[in-house]
Amino acid sequence: MSDSAAEEDSRRVYSPDDDHAFPDEKLNRVLEYIKDDEEIAAYLEAQNVNAVDRMRYNDHGTKHIEIVRNRALCLYDLLKTGNVDFNGARQQGLAEEDESVIIALAATLHDVGHVVHRDRHAYYSISLAADILDRVLPEFYDIAETVRMKGEILHAILCHHTAETPLTTEAGVIRVADALDMEHGRSRIPYESGGRGINTLSSQAISRVSLQQGDTTPVMVEIEMTNAAGVYQVDNLLKAKLKDSGLADQIRIVAVNTNENREQLVERIEL
Repeated sequence: MSDSAAEEDSRRVYSPDDDHAFPDEKLNRVLEYIKDDEEIAAYLEAQNVNAVDRMRYNDHGTKHIEIVRNRALCLYDLLKTGNVDFNGARQQGLAEEDESVIIALAATLHDVGHVVHRDRHAYYSISLAADILDRVLPEFYDIAETVRMKGEILHAILCHHTAETPLTTEAGVIRVADALDMEHGRSRIPYESGGRGINTLSSQAISRVSLQQGDTTPVMVEIEMTNAAGVYQVDNLLKAKLKDSGLADQIRIVAVNTNENREQLVERIEL
């Protein structure tokens, strides 16, 4: 194998359906703890009622949360490999292993506010997630650590919404990861129920999203779309999330139209 081939073979690539085991012991203990939590499971199921059943919006339920959490942790892994500084846990005097826990719990709870309303859901998520964190965090942290972890997680939850600017790398990861759940499966529920809004149709046009180590940036995101409707997901939703995330210089986005018939208005977009 040539040197270039060996380098390519060793490059980390995260595909849409991959399940990843992360090396952090505390993270894995937290994930195992919340996996069968009845209250969290109930929220993740209930939060789809307003979003999908009542507003005909894209999936914001259990599957969305699994994808966002997985991609957030993949982003974390790639950014850490690229020596990107994570300031959230560090500035609170927490351990490096707590960075991934902040990201995992924020990704899990970022949309629970949908049980109240889709509009301003990030703000409703704060109080609901706070109650859950008051129960979960003491299983792993002392009182002082719980307060600091809770603050960082709630900050990341709030800042997944584009109206608020992330002040930590951990929060920036949640913001970007939320937008990376964009494949056609995201719109399956409203599409099959007759929903034809721009969010639904543009998601139908995205066939695959994968994350890997970049050549010029720590992360490269490759997006395959089958028609120009996918441009809305990339140039409007993802671009808005990437802007002011604090990670715009660390993540390269490449979207390619893979329509075999070449009936395409857009062949390639880079952010």
